[in-house]
Amino acid sequence: MAKVGQKIDDFELEFYQNDKIQKVKLSDFVGKWLVLLFYPADFTFVCPTELEEAAAYYEEFKKAGAEVMCVRTDTVFAHKAWHDQSPAIGKILYPMAADPTGKLCRYFGTYLEHEGLSLRGTFIIDPD
Repeated sequence: MAKVGQKIDDFELEFYQNDKIQKVKLSDFVGKWLVLLFYPADFTFVCPTELEEAAAYYEEFKKAGAEVMCVRTDTVFAHKAWHDQSPAIGKILYPMAADPTGKLCRYFGTYLEHEGLSLRGTFIIDPD
């Protein structure tokens, strides 16, 4: 499990962004701040508010040398469907990462084994 002050393990994830499905490794962000926003599931009524607010500040994050990525246990296909359907989620320009096995969620301690979902959590990873 990740601990404050320790180097994090590298993970590869699929993500949805700008109408494309791609892969990324956390190590791709070395030299940048990385903000990971974990949340329970797509198509919920509370999650859009926090994700929409992060979208509103996305350009500010980028100007500060940071990348934002939201993470949940849904697939990239569910992310795309939600992005295409929800006006709030449609505003998201940052990567929407998929963790269907819960591996990254477990690593950061947000995974609920009995539900197969993630708790809400925000983690800020420094450039080094």
